[in-house]
Amino acid sequence: MAFTATNNIFMSEWNIQSRAHACQACGRPFADKRPYHTILFDEKAGYGRLDVCEGCWAAHYRVGAASRKGFVSHWQGVFEVPPAQAEPIQKETAESLLRKLLEQNDLKYGAACFILAVMLERKRILKVKEQLQRHGQRVFIYEHPKTGDVFTIADPDLRLDQVDEVQRDVAHLLEQGLNPPGGAQPAASSSTGSTETNQSDNARAEPLPKPREQPAVG
Repeated sequence: MAFTATNNIFMSEWNIQSRAHACQACGRPFADKRPYHTILFDEKAGYGRLDVCEGCWAAHYRVGAASRKGFVSHWQGVFEVPPAQAEPIQKETAESLLRKLLEQNDLKYGAACFILAVMLERKRILKVKEQLQRHGQRVFIYEHPKTGDVFTIADPDLRLDQVDEVQRDVAHLLEQGLNPPGGAQPAASSSTGSTETNQSDNARAEPLPKPREQPAVG
């Protein structure tokens, strides 16, 4: 059983927003290892982001940014040129699964996405940038420091008696993947079987957030 979020804000089109590769004010490409600034705005459809270079931030946004219409937050990051594309991995990780679930745009995965985001925050892969209230629901804005991607994750407000079932759902998704081929069976080799077991066991062993537990904003 999958638990749904109580509000459609969870599945807004802004669940994942990739960092721009060039300043969205002047158009100049970001240089490797150089600072950039992200400004988050509240728009009708959800949250929008604007990435600008240090020069444009100083010239056009530093003064009065917080007073602009819809302003939510601002932070500074360091741009890193994306590494060469690695060979695709066969097994799901918490990060790859979270991205796939958000792309599904399906409310039934709301609780699983929240759990995965907290797992990644504890592993320091994601970082909470803001905690907001939108339409009566708590919403967390996470950033992936290495890629600059921003994730909007709503708190599904799980009850204590729901946590174990969500944990089983997450473990199953990590082991089997999203929408595995019908009738597919695990490989018979002992090494593959061990890997799959470890994936499932690790997911079950991961301490899950208690209801209403608050990720640290930093």
